[in-house]
Amino acid sequence: MIIISEEQIGEFKSFIDSHSSFLIVGHKEPDGDCVSSCIGMAAIVEHFGKEYQMLSAGPFKRPEIRNKAELFSDTMPFMTQFERDETGLIIVDCSELLRLGDIDGDFKGFDTFIVDHHKTADASWAKSIIDSSAPAACCLVQQLYEKLIGKPTPEVAKTLFFGLSTDTGYFRFLKEDSAEVFRAAARLVDAGANPRKIYDEMTSGKSFSTRKLLGVMLSRVERYYNNKLCVTYETMEDTKKYGLEGRDSDALYSLLLAVDGVEAVLFVRQETEHSCTAGFRSRDSVDVSAIAAKFGGGGHKNAAGLSMEGKIENVIPMILKEFAKVM
Repeated sequence: MIIISEEQIGEFKSFIDSHSSFLIVGHKEPDGDCVSSCIGMAAIVEHFGKEYQMLSAGPFKRPEIRNKAELFSDTMPFMTQFERDETGLIIVDCSELLRLGDIDGDFKGFDTFIVDHHKTADASWAKSIIDSSAPAACCLVQQLYEKLIGKPTPEVAKTLFFGLSTDTGYFRFLKEDSAEVFRAAARLVDAGANPRKIYDEMTSGKSFSTRKLLGVMLSRVERYYNNKLCVTYETMEDTKKYGLEGRDSDALYSLLLAVDGVEAVLFVRQETEHSCTAGFRSRDSVDVSAIAAKFGGGGHKNAAGLSMEGKIENVIPMILKEFAKVM
């Protein structure tokens, strides 16, 4: 993780100073890091006496973040042109307007600042702090908070530790170059974050249907390319039977990547009659963000996703062709 420079800190502070209010938004289908980064950013804005509104297209599918849904709106407040000129747009854990999803309102024309950590991030159109070596957007928000304000409050520390923990699989995905990340995590614990309670928040509260659906998806797994790639899928009928609360793709990825010889996992879900989402996970050698980018998606080297038109039976073969080039 790269330490944010004093120049970048100054640019961000100037952005805060130059607006009287802010819209703070993350990507659609938010995860713990996205939600926590928004809340952490709101704490920074609030410290400087600025008004803000947190926005999210949702849905808040993950049980560990459902209690945060009430903090967000999916509708931009009505603003006059003068009010729009006075309002800054802060996008966290994302760098593309399309990935913000269906929020009622037009984001075009706002003075914008992006804080993101995805390898495929493209923030050339706005002011930004981008660090693909950071394991979570919360790491960047933490640095901004500490540089501009100081030691986080206990509540902010808990929020940022939660975001860091969810995006790192409770630190399982970190490598030998992560000493700075652990130092940052230690500062959050010193400020009041409780690692044990936060782990319970992340892992508890799963519905029984998550285990039933997990069994269905495991039963469908097919292996490709000398058993290095595992592929499975979820149909609309599955969603209807087990409900949105039945989804637990994180557990699916973890179980399949633990199989001897497996280097990557592809999971495709039929979201509508004509569109699918796909999730990718991999070990060190396979860059799944590059594969996702071929279809308009993106993410990190070892974790990525996409949305595309089509049906499962057509989408999977298309993605397999790209995997064939790297496996």
